[in-house]
Amino acid sequence: MQTSPGGALSRLSINQMTVKQLPLPELIDGCAGLGVPGVGLWRAPVRSYGLDATAKLVRDAGLTVTTLCRGGFLTAIDAGERGAALDDNRRAVDEAAALGTDTLVLVSGGLPAGSRDLRGARERIADALGELGPYAGARGVRLAVEPLHPMYAADRCVVSTLAQALDLAERFPASQVGVAVDTYHVWWDDRAPDGIARAGAAGRIHAFQLADWITPLPEGVLEGRGQLGDGSIDLREWSGHVADAGYTGPVEVELFNAGLWARDGREVLRETVRRFLAHAGDEPDEKTLSGRATLRGVGGSYSASGPLEGDPGGSRRP
Repeated sequence: MQTSPGGALSRLSINQMTVKQLPLPELIDGCAGLGVPGVGLWRAPVRSYGLDATAKLVRDAGLTVTTLCRGGFLTAIDAGERGAALDDNRRAVDEAAALGTDTLVLVSGGLPAGSRDLRGARERIADALGELGPYAGARGVRLAVEPLHPMYAADRCVVSTLAQALDLAERFPASQVGVAVDTYHVWWDDRAPDGIARAGAAGRIHAFQLADWITPLPEGVLEGRGQLGDGSIDLREWSGHVADAGYTGPVEVELFNAGLWARDGREVLRETVRRFLAHAGDEPDEKTLSGRATLRGVGGSYSASGPLEGDPGGSRRP
């Protein structure tokens, strides 16, 4: 979804996984109370709450769904597994359309068991995109191929660089297939800024996501996405690259972090807004952060009438 410019938070979106401890109604209410206009949703919790009920909840709150996560896992060799994956991705497209988002994020899939053929796996992704792209386009949904950091290549995503993602996407119309740019996955790649420019020139930046890189990575690495400002990434620089490429869409904060999940989700939500303003958006403006409506949650309420409290800082962790 493209959001209109103007206002410090006018393009901010909070991905559901950032505060996955919050029930969906509380997430929506919290974002609305803080003036955050967008949410990125995940299929499993949406199904649990109900697809139509979720769409109504977001719509009634005046929010937009910026992305749906996730489709993908398209590298299977077995015909039955491949057919099942394609069917699941078609369902994901239908769910995205029902939620009113034009962007389905794809995590392409890792190597099949026993395989070492990266090129073959990527070609199977291209074959799948050839089937799914027209299906998605006919329903007003774009597929966003997300490159993941190379440490995920074996088991989750054989698309490791923005250049690889674009090489796949550019085989198809930009209205059907583009890329997702996630700072956590591309910050290490000195060719990624050129890839962002390349994607922007072709109208293929379909999603932009923020997370910081913190060390040491936790066991399993999936939950190592740091709060904005806690790690090694110059988030403002990467936001600049995307802006220079002509991207004016939502900026989605997507964090997987067990430490954040263990905290009060409403506090984390408030902290995330402040960190976005400090490290990726405009500098914090107390007028923006004051006077907001009380955040009403499932288990009670708390005031957001003043500056965002509960932020333990913003300095880089050792």
